[in-house]
Amino acid sequence: MSYVALYRKFRPQEFEDVKGQDHIVTTLKNQIKADRIGHAYLFCGTRGTGKTTIAKVFARAVNCEHPIDGSPCNECPTCKAILEGRSMNVAEIDAASNNGVDNIREIREEVTYRPTEGRYRVYIIDEVHMLSAGAYNALLKTLEEPPEYVIFILATTEVHKIPVTVLSRCQRYDFRRISIDTIGNRIKELAAKENVEIEDKAVTYIARVADGSMRDALSLMDQCISFHMGETLTYDSVLETLGAVDTSVFGRLFDLVLSKDVTGLMHEVENIVFSGKELSNFVNEFTWYLRNLLLLKSSEDMEDVIDISSENLAVLKEQSAKADYNDLMRFIRVFSDLSGQMKDARQKRILLEVALIKLCKPQMEADNESLIQRISQLEERIESGVIRADASAAGSSQATPDMEVLQGTPATAPKAPAKMDISALPEDLQYVASQWKTICKKLPMPLSMYASAGEISCKEDTLELVGANEVGTRFLTVSEEPLEEIKRCIESHIGKSVKLTIARTSLADGYSGPIIDLTNIEGINMPIEEED
Repeated sequence: MSYVALYRKFRPQEFEDVKGQDHIVTTLKNQIKADRIGHAYLFCGTRGTGKTTIAKVFARAVNCEHPIDGSPCNECPTCKAILEGRSMNVAEIDAASNNGVDNIREIREEVTYRPTEGRYRVYIIDEVHMLSAGAYNALLKTLEEPPEYVIFILATTEVHKIPVTVLSRCQRYDFRRISIDTIGNRIKELAAKENVEIEDKAVTYIARVADGSMRDALSLMDQCISFHMGETLTYDSVLETLGAVDTSVFGRLFDLVLSKDVTGLMHEVENIVFSGKELSNFVNEFTWYLRNLLLLKSSEDMEDVIDISSENLAVLKEQSAKADYNDLMRFIRVFSDLSGQMKDARQKRILLEVALIKLCKPQMEADNESLIQRISQLEERIESGVIRADASAAGSSQATPDMEVLQGTPATAPKAPAKMDISALPEDLQYVASQWKTICKKLPMPLSMYASAGEISCKEDTLELVGANEVGTRFLTVSEEPLEEIKRCIESHIGKSVKLTIARTSLADGYSGPIIDLTNIEGINMPIEEED
């Protein structure tokens, strides 16, 4: 006899063997015992969670001559005929290849005849979302008012593609992803039946990679058994077979990212590629690793959520202490984006290398998370004395591109705009201008930095904030929120509102208007309103 894959060999034959779907099994068994069987069911959920399996068990149970607590006996002639595929009462149809109107018309013609044996004719339509619009329309009337001896079981992984007219005519059952513990226990049970020795760590890894699918887990186990025939399945042998990466590699990569060692990262990628690891799996695994670090950073009571050994947990805790929340959030975002790009990419290695370089060099990105990380790095360098807080980009050999962002001094400075005498402004605006640096300090970061790095101008009775450079202007004008926040701060400081706008051209890009000279601000007091 030819070899039968594990997921087929050990497919559940009765409701009690189904794992992880107790809410559905209990409902269907109660319906059978109470003789409250519906005419149309919709089984929806991710792959490998038991939709077709339960449909087949249910088809036998409703026709069984001697059901046992709602489950089929699998011994009566009717059950045996269905199990062997000889019964005319149970039809399993693949809608992916039989999705036309003619296929549904054949079903409509067949349901006019009563079953030759048993009580019900059961039609299991798999991947029902693949039916054409015409096929759905042909099915609707029969689905709504079928003969009393007909049951439809529709199964799909993409329930959102099914018309609401079909959904409303079915009892819907959502299949959950199966937990890691449930899959792991099933693997151990089947390994014992197959006389295969397997480490607990290897079981947990296979269960996690299966991502809630029992069928995927058994297929992976089958693959590992075949590769290491007659040997004990260890964690390392499973990693080797599945082309996965050991968690110690993630730890080394994370340290290299934090130390911004791009050369070391490229060497590590070289080793991963030439060891035959699948890069898409690597990206998903590293994203999961970063997720674990973020959870441990958020709370110490995460042992139950993070399903790893105590030794690895201790290592993760040490790693999580090395980075802050913003760094980890940015790392996860970059790799989550990369995961979506890897699916159809031809040059996966290049995409991975670019993503790792992005982690080391936040200046490659202009989003808020990257800007915040750059600011944090500069603050650390200033506090450590590597950079003087008052250093200018043009006059200091220690100046960096990020310092130019803070100070608003471009590498090639344009002609400086003209100065406007502060005494020429209305009284309210004179006071706001004189208090500008104080107001900026009260703003939240990084808005405080970009506002204080710029200059202010005045047009009639309106103040205008001019960003130091393109990055600052982009941050200040990306939405109305920065402008409104500055207005609220001014009103809180002086007790009244003033008109304020933000220039779309920065000082570095050659802002043409005059800027207010803030060097002579002595003797400017808050204007006093006269009483009527």
